Amino acid sequence: MRLLLVEDEPEMASALRAALRKHDMVIDHAATVAEALETSMAGAHDAVLLDRRLPDGDGLALIPQLRARGKGMPVIMLTARGNLGERIAGLDGGADDYLTKPFAFEELLARLRAVLRRPGEVHPAMVRLGRVSLDIDHREVRVDGLLLELPRRELLVLETLMRRMGRMVPRAILMEAVFGLDDEIQANTLDSHISRLRRKLLGADAGVMINGVRGVGYVLQETP
Repeated sequence: MRLLLVEDEPEMASALRAALRKHDMVIDHAATVAEALETSMAGAHDAVLLDRRLPDGDGLALIPQLRARGKGMPVIMLTARGNLGERIAGLDGGADDYLTKPFAFEELLARLRAVLRRPGEVHPAMVRLGRVSLDIDHREVRVDGLLLELPRRELLVLETLMRRMGRMVPRAILMEAVFGLDDEIQANTLDSHISRLRRKLLGADAGVMINGVRGVGYVLQETP
C-alpha cells in the first residue's frame, strides 16, 4: 500500500512514517497543500492522510484539487480540530473519514482498512494463488499454512503481483508500489528484490513462479 501523508509537524510526520513503514506501507510525505498536490501527481496512492492546518492553508482545499485531477483515492483527515462543526465541515468537504489528534495508531490502521473496503476500492483482505496465501491486513504470507517470512519490500512486490495475478505488471507500477519518492534506488534494485523473492518461493515449493519480460514487467503465475 502506498500512502500520501500531508503533515507539517516534523515530529508527527516522522512518527507516522516510521509506524506505517513497519506495516509494510510506502509513504510519500508533503508538508503543504501545494507540495501535496505536486506529490500526488508523481505517483499512484491508495489513500491520503491529510492534516487540516497547513502552512499554506486549510488541508481541505486539497481534496477538490485532487478530484479535479482524477485522483479518487480515499482521504482521512488527521487533525486537532475536532469539534462537531469542524468534523462535519471535513466530511462535507470531501473527506472519507475524520480522526482527531491525539489518536491510537491501531485506530488509524483500522480506519484505513475500512475506507479501502468501501465500494469502488478493490482491496481484498486475502489473496491466494497456488499454495500461497497473503493476508493483506495482517501482513502475513503462508505456503500451505506455514508462515513464510519476507522483508518489507519483497512482501510489497508479492502483494502487487498477487493483486494482479496472471497479468503482466509493468515495472513502473511495481516501482510505485515498492518505493517512495524519497527512496534512493539503483537501476537494478527492483530486479534484486524480485530475484530474492523468486528464490524463496521456489525454495518453499509455493506452486507459483515469477516470470519477467526484460525491461517491461513481471507476471505471477501458478505452476502446472
